[in-house]
Amino acid sequence: MAGAPKRKTSTAMVAAKAVVHALALTPAAILAWQIRQEWLTGSGGLGADPVAEIEHRLGTWALRLLLITLAVSPLRQWTGQPQLLRFRRMLGLYAFFYATLHLAAYLVLDLRGYWALVFEEIVKRPYITVGFAAWLLLVPLAVTSTQAAIRRLGRRWGQLHKLVYAIAALAVLHFWWIVKSDIREPLLYAAILAVLLGWRAMRAWQRRRTAAASPAAARAQRVP
Repeated sequence: MAGAPKRKTSTAMVAAKAVVHALALTPAAILAWQIRQEWLTGSGGLGADPVAEIEHRLGTWALRLLLITLAVSPLRQWTGQPQLLRFRRMLGLYAFFYATLHLAAYLVLDLRGYWALVFEEIVKRPYITVGFAAWLLLVPLAVTSTQAAIRRLGRRWGQLHKLVYAIAALAVLHFWWIVKSDIREPLLYAAILAVLLGWRAMRAWQRRRTAAASPAAARAQRVP
């Protein structure tokens, strides 16, 4: 009897992960279908500039998934559901997946294979500079997202993965600089990031305050 709840929990977790996989892949599947329709019929619903729409869609989903990844820890704290942390790495890898597709679309569709130009573009256009920097910083995080890497790096793993905060800031800035006029969407993402980083700053301050108070409290207890 004692083993039954454990099996149910495991089954529920597998089902939940399957749902997350399906939801994370849905935007890519829809976009792939639209690209196919655009190629075959010229009416895939990608607008007057399909290349720009493809790049925008992929980049936006990379940013959204990055913010959702950062939201996992606050949600776990607020809901008291530690199992939410089991989705964080998966969501982070999907953010890297969409960011890589975003970069690939730029290289293949925008530069049309003239990849040597990318270095000139990085130097010449600040929004490409910060976008490429964000992707470059994501690479070591994706590479070290295995259990073996976590065991091998130990405490350094957590220190390395704090790069995600800088990556998210660079990604928001990249999106902000791309937008020509209507900044409401990048402003929304910037506000969400500010809340998520603000929550972490507050938690870090609370931990430091508690740590500083603990020795004083211990000394007070020893005073007769």
